[in-house]
Amino acid sequence: MESRTPSIIDLNAELAKLTMFRGLTPQTTRAERRGSGTQLGPYRDGILIAGKSAGTSHWETHPEDELVHVLEGRKTLEIVCDDGPPKSFVLRAGMMAVVPQGAWHRFKSAEGGKNWRATLPLRSATVELGVRRNIVSFASSALRSMMLGVLLSISPSIC
Repeated sequence: MESRTPSIIDLNAELAKLTMFRGLTPQTTRAERRGSGTQLGPYRDGILIAGKSAGTSHWETHPEDELVHVLEGRKTLEIVCDDGPPKSFVLRAGMMAVVPQGAWHRFKSAEGGKNWRATLPLRSATVELGVRRNIVSFASSALRSMMLGVLLSISPSIC
């Protein structure tokens, strides 16, 4: 029988342990970001994550919706909503976004910010700007075509 005891997370205490990572780029490695993010615990089939960063993340997509809550600072969500170029939405402290499943997205923040997310990381697919056409082979041809269109609209020199 599953435990009926709630999981209690002191978000302020967990965030206090983190350092702000400045200079985030699509090429930043997990090792370079160490100490700026933490896994808070499991949630359904995914996890809860908290982090502090400034810069631009890599493009990613998830097989389920992702919930993002900006706690401090400001982050810009860039997301591919349709066949056009990515759209930008500014999220300030106290705002949340539900990124639809399968939507390619990334976050930018010049000044930095704190956030927490609920996501399915183990089945996420990521791609970094700077990949060449032959590396985007992890998905179906329809998804590859869509992603290459996004990459070309953002940075035509990569292909």
